[in-house]
Amino acid sequence: MLTTITNIISTIFIITGLFFVLVGTIGLLRFPDFYTRMHATGKCDTLGEGLMLVGLMVYQGFDLISVKMLFLVIFIFVANPVATHAIARRAYKVGLEAWRLEK
Repeated sequence: MLTTITNIISTIFIITGLFFVLVGTIGLLRFPDFYTRMHATGKCDTLGEGLMLVGLMVYQGFDLISVKMLFLVIFIFVANPVATHAIARRAYKVGLEAWRLEK
């Protein structure tokens, strides 16, 4: 019984994470300029990867591998937003213009 509940919870986390990665990919393909694409991929990939790793941690149970995955989740939640901000800031400093709707 406990194994079934653990499998259901881990599947929900993994599928939710996969949904966010898919939405980020669609945003990358559909949005018009660099900044909106960076926003979509930065937010969705961070959350999607984190949720998938949490799902794998639940599936694995508590052991050394789960602790390593927890450190990986923490690293992703710190490094991805910082890297996205640094890339977007550099693009702004270089002079990359944002998309504007032409009327």
